[in-house]
Amino acid sequence: MSEETKITKNMTIAEIIKIKPASAAVLMSHGMHCLGCVIAQGETLEQAADVHGIPIEELLKAINEQ
Repeated sequence: MSEETKITKNMTIAEIIKIKPASAAVLMSHGMHCLGCVIAQGETLEQAADVHGIPIEELLKAINEQ
């Protein structure tokens, strides 16, 4: 995977889904079921992970390994 497509904790959920649509399945498997809601449009991955009690490094690894 190139650096340009690497997902980071500062990207919003909406950006991540646009860049890497397959990441939706990873997010949903971690309990993030409201991917299309208004909050997801502006919430960073780090913020969402914190709200859901998911370690950010674990989530980043799962998304970027796809």
